[in-house]
Amino acid sequence: MKHIIILGDGMADEPIENLGGKTPLQAADTPAMEWLASHGCQGELTTVPDGFAPGSEIANLSVLGYNVADVFEGRGSLEAASMGIPIADDEMAMRCNLICIADGRIKNHSAGHISTEEATVLIDFLQQELGGGNVNFFPGISYRHLIKIKGADKRITCTPPHDVPGVESHSVMVSADVQDAESTALLINRLILESQKLLSTHPVNLKRIAEGRDPANSIWPWSPGYRPSMHTMNELFGIKNGIVISAVDLIRGIGVYAGLKPVIVDGATGLYDTNYEGKAQAAIDALKGDCDFVFLHVEASDEAGHEGDVALKIRTIEYLDSRIIAPILDAVRQMDEPVTIAVLPDHPTPCRIRTHTRKPVPFVICRPDGITDGLTTFDEISARHGSLGHITDGISFIRELLKD
Repeated sequence: MKHIIILGDGMADEPIENLGGKTPLQAADTPAMEWLASHGCQGELTTVPDGFAPGSEIANLSVLGYNVADVFEGRGSLEAASMGIPIADDEMAMRCNLICIADGRIKNHSAGHISTEEATVLIDFLQQELGGGNVNFFPGISYRHLIKIKGADKRITCTPPHDVPGVESHSVMVSADVQDAESTALLINRLILESQKLLSTHPVNLKRIAEGRDPANSIWPWSPGYRPSMHTMNELFGIKNGIVISAVDLIRGIGVYAGLKPVIVDGATGLYDTNYEGKAQAAIDALKGDCDFVFLHVEASDEAGHEGDVALKIRTIEYLDSRIIAPILDAVRQMDEPVTIAVLPDHPTPCRIRTHTRKPVPFVICRPDGITDGLTTFDEISARHGSLGHITDGISFIRELLKD
């Protein structure tokens, strides 16, 4: 038996008045998901344990069956694994966004979805001006980058920028949780303020402003942690040859620590214009080969939710359905070896509030045995009536998925 999880990041939402009280998932045209619903079983899954913020790092670790309290060491350390950047015992890693600040307020968490090419120029510039020694910057993809600090204390409070659009940036800068971490908080805040001075007149940003685009005029480090210690999914669940397909360093990094081989798809952007067909084909090729587990992650719906763009979120859900789930379904039906398919979000990202929530997410599992719970649609409301009930932890979810 082979298994695939298709995860639409942030796909879950809440009823929207302009959609007649429907969620974007309900309003979207999703015949492939409806087929899975009609031929599978549904339920709800709590992906964010008590005491943790509803971030993608927490939720995706849960979906893959990890006890977050045992393994989580910050988003930055996970992304470092994807980027092939080692973390020494005396180093702390952090996600480092390039963001846009306007009139003293955080306009967006992504600098208007800056291109990787532009962002790399800016991060290399900051490394030259602010890096070296105990502080070092590493370029990633689009607005998502990495900073490592030697001798830092992770006992600090950092605010994810996607949680606070429109908020005055000075009010959500880094603070120390304990006295020993005050020097770390002061250092990071100094880097933020110095980056703003340096980036404001950089040619990349002057060009973006002239073209009517948001400048990347500040860094925003968050999610600090040290090098994590994780068992692989082979050690935990007997998954011997699994892969992870994602455009996002965070998800690929989780996969690396989980023992999943990252598969890089050309044209995968983490946005609505990602290479859906390429991701689907990579999953199909793996399932036809010797791979026994695929984790296919698509970021697009989460970004639409952060932008508060309902129409775009519906479109990304429909793209997931028609350009990824449908071709995978067609291929699986023709395969000799049976394949179990699961579809779910990692967390809701409601367009109304433009950030993550910790509410349970819907999931559907479709097995070759044809057992169904009689539901015909897949969405937040339908899943509440599914035969698999409310699963309260990721370990139970992955075991439910993997059972024959």
